[in-house]
Amino acid sequence: MFGVVFPNRSFPIDISTFAQIDTFHWVLDMNTFVGEAYDQIREVCIFLLNGFTLPPDKALAVYVQSPGSPFVFCGAVTLARPSAVLSLPWPEPGGGAQLQLTAPDAQPLSAKIGVSVEDAAALPSLDVAGEQRIERVALKVGENLFNFMQSFCGVDGSKLVVPMDILDRWFKKFQERAKRDPEYLKGFAL
Repeated sequence: MFGVVFPNRSFPIDISTFAQIDTFHWVLDMNTFVGEAYDQIREVCIFLLNGFTLPPDKALAVYVQSPGSPFVFCGAVTLARPSAVLSLPWPEPGGGAQLQLTAPDAQPLSAKIGVSVEDAAALPSLDVAGEQRIERVALKVGENLFNFMQSFCGVDGSKLVVPMDILDRWFKKFQERAKRDPEYLKGFAL
C-alpha cells in the first residue's frame, strides 16, 4: 500500500514495519529506529506503492505524536500526489486529547508516526510544510516593515505616529535591496 523513507536516515520501509491498528490506521513506533532521539528525525518521505489504488477522494494522512501528546497532522498523499516529503513538527511531550490511532486508554510511551486513510476533502491542507514556509515569510516581511516603521515613529500618548508615505518608502527600499542582493529574499524563506 505505502512506504516511507527517513531521508539520510533509513532505507525504504514498507507497511509491514507499521503496526496495523485497524483497516485504515497504522502506527510506527519510533523506538524501533531512534528511541528517545525521535525529535532528531525532521522529515519523512511517504509514497504510494506501484499498483496500489487509493480511491480518488481518499488520502493517506500522516501524523506525529511525542510521548503523552496528541497526534499532529503533517500532510498527506493522494493518487494525484503519490509521494511527498513532509516536515515532522514533533509536539512537546505532555498531555492532550489524542487521535485514536492507539487504544483509548493507552498513554504512549514512545514517539509514533501514524498513517490513516481519510477523506481528502476533510484534511486541512496536503502541503502543511509549504503553508508553514509561507507563514514564516509573511512574519519576516512584517517584522522587516515594523522595524522600518519604528525608526520613523513618533509617540502621541499611547499611539505610534508614522509618516503617511511610510509604506511606499518601505516597499521601495525593500524592492531596491532585493534587486541589489539576490540572496536577500532567500533570507526571508528560512
